[in-house]
Amino acid sequence: MPIETEEAKVLVFGANRGIGLGFVKAFLKKPNIQRIFCSYRSPSTAVELLALAQEHPHRIVCLPLDVTEESQIASAAQQVRDSVDKIHLVLHCVGILHEQNLSPEKSLRHVNSENLLRSFQVNSVSAALVAKHIAPLFDRNKRGIFACVSAKVGSIGDNRLGGWYGYRASKAALNMFVKTISIEYRRRCPQTIVVALHPGTTDTKLSEPFQHNVPPAQLFSVEHTVNLLSEVLGKLELKDSGEFYSWNGNKLPW
Repeated sequence: MPIETEEAKVLVFGANRGIGLGFVKAFLKKPNIQRIFCSYRSPSTAVELLALAQEHPHRIVCLPLDVTEESQIASAAQQVRDSVDKIHLVLHCVGILHEQNLSPEKSLRHVNSENLLRSFQVNSVSAALVAKHIAPLFDRNKRGIFACVSAKVGSIGDNRLGGWYGYRASKAALNMFVKTISIEYRRRCPQTIVVALHPGTTDTKLSEPFQHNVPPAQLFSVEHTVNLLSEVLGKLELKDSGEFYSWNGNKLPW
């Protein structure tokens, strides 16, 4: 686990399903993780998370919010501050690839402003707003981590196939936010490490429509992805802040 502190407190944005929910389940197995704050958007997509909260009422605190609404992020951060002194780990596991009329664009012919703005709101702007409001939750004198789940397709240097305009560009924007946040955090909370993470192709709803193109060995279960990312997070040092890491610990090009 990335945090070995006694009585650790963690905050997971996008904890209702996929990788976020997988981290919540992993944290429940760690006795040192005392409190797990979990954001979710809608009860209808958070059935399993809400059931876990009922089973573990003293460890899980659920925070209903829409990450595209800054006032809701601010309110959730205040709720966390009212409950605990400091937080040790914040995971931004929010992301969108497809919904209703939004899907990855194969060509410029499929690009439209509404879908692009939606992708940026969820995949990148939300992370900057989260970073803004959770900064006071980190201890200036103790190790902390703020990690954002990004994607390798957000790497400009690694883009060889094109397409997927909104997802690629919004994840590239997320990576720039992570780098810039890491610079400011060195002043505001100097012991906090800020990183972007590529989880690999994971068996979640986000990747479901595209899994037929993925060799079985390269399609990770959520549990496997969480274990891999936990290993990466656990090995981070302050000098690694502001970097982009793959699930195997390798640095990725911007």
